[in-house]
Amino acid sequence: MMGVNTEVSGHWVLLRGLVRQQKHWERFPQVFAEAFPKARVHTLDLPGNGVLCDRPSPLSVRQMMEVGRAQLAARGVSGPIHLLAISLGGMVAIEWMHRHRQEVASGVIINSSLRDAGSLFERLQPANYPAILKTMLLQRDPLSREQLILDISSNLYPHKGELAHKWAGYASTHPTSLKNAARQLLAAARYRAPKRRPHDQVLLLNSARDRLVNPVCSQRMAQRWHWPLLTHPRAGHDLPLDDGAWIIQRIQAWQQDAARQQTPLA
Repeated sequence: MMGVNTEVSGHWVLLRGLVRQQKHWERFPQVFAEAFPKARVHTLDLPGNGVLCDRPSPLSVRQMMEVGRAQLAARGVSGPIHLLAISLGGMVAIEWMHRHRQEVASGVIINSSLRDAGSLFERLQPANYPAILKTMLLQRDPLSREQLILDISSNLYPHKGELAHKWAGYASTHPTSLKNAARQLLAAARYRAPKRRPHDQVLLLNSARDRLVNPVCSQRMAQRWHWPLLTHPRAGHDLPLDDGAWIIQRIQAWQQDAARQQTPLA
């Protein structure tokens, strides 16, 4: 039974990855809010995805980040905030911490990568190239496309067929265009991380069996910036989908450790 840690508080901003929208978090935001009643959870879409699907995706991670900041400002949310981000969203979070450090209290970055922390074949593992090309260029049916994405990104979710139908509905109502998908890929491929550590309070999480991004990318970030790294032994790239409870438990332990060191995250 997962304990409740009421000390985790403040505004928590959740950022998804490449061609994903806020709905793809599924129940994770609700589970997070239940575990941390003092936290206020905000989910955002990157331009070109979800409710912003009619906008062109920026060609830089920095521009994506600034759109996220503008969304929060429009909601009346001010810092310090906590960023919880996966994959491309992790790059946006790093840029946010780098450019606007004073706005960010902490960050949790999941299965992300950087141009200078992984080769092309580590950031996007070659075994998935045929499926990714088929998904982006040939597969016009939303259901088949979402089934392919789930097959690559999830190792543990038990009801993939049912979820693929649900995700196909998301793709039909808020489609990410092929052009925007390509622009997001380009922005991710071009992004270079800052030389100095973007922030002190960052927890890295990755999946040992991530079949999309090689887990060594997170290991190199941890070594480079001396951030703690915890690894799930069985989950896939979409760690929040495969084992969201594990993420929450790791955040609880991280916060408790920070409190013992008299550096609270809230």
